[in-house]
This record gives sequence, C-alpha cells and structure tokens, in this order.
Amino acid sequence: MYKYFKLSEFDSPDEPGSGEMMEPAVIEALENARDLAGFPFVVTSGVRTIAHNRAVGGSPRSSHLLGLAVDLRVDNSERRYLMVEALLDAGFNRLGIAEDFIHCDMDENKKSNVLWTY
Repeated sequence: MYKYFKLSEFDSPDEPGSGEMMEPAVIEALENARDLAGFPFVVTSGVRTIAHNRAVGGSPRSSHLLGLAVDLRVDNSERRYLMVEALLDAGFNRLGIAEDFIHCDMDENKKSNVLWTY
C-alpha cells in the first residue's frame, strides 16, 4: 500500500494491528518526507494505546493516541537536520526534537508551526 512503510510499523506494542488507526495523511506526508530525505526512517512510536502512552510517560493529550503522530529514530546531527528539513517540506508543522528521535504530528487541534525540544 505504501512505498516505504508498513502499517505494522505504527502499531502500539501492546496492540498488534493498531497501526491501521494511523491517519493516512500522516503516513502519506511521512512517505513524502522519506523520499525527500533520501534515507530510511525508523518508526519508534506511532499509534499508542492509553496504557502504552501512560507507560512511556506520554501526555494524556498525546497525538499518538489519535494516530496523528510519529516518533522517528535519529542517530546523528546531520541526519537530524535533513530529517527536520524533509518533514517541514512534506507538511508537518509540529516537531519535537530529542537527542535520539524526532516527533512529528499533524494534530489540527493543537497549535501549529511549533518546534520544541525534549
């Protein structure tokens, strides 16, 4: 169905098949960003159940609960820059930057055009 990603990559670890709850527009934008970046993206968190979100210390209002957010592994500053650039170009307007991952989401119920750090 998608060129770079399988829905199972977005599963909450405690609920196989939950990746099917991902908003298709998020995956399509992620596909576009992956194409722009020119290197593989590794999903570390997609859809989360309430229990898994609580276990990882996620916000009670996490966009992961709605299938609107993805965390991607990043392992160096050059890739971090290229990934952020590609995600912005692909239409993500909410990014969280950590040392080893980037959070991107398309939650229209939250403030847009924001960038934060963890």
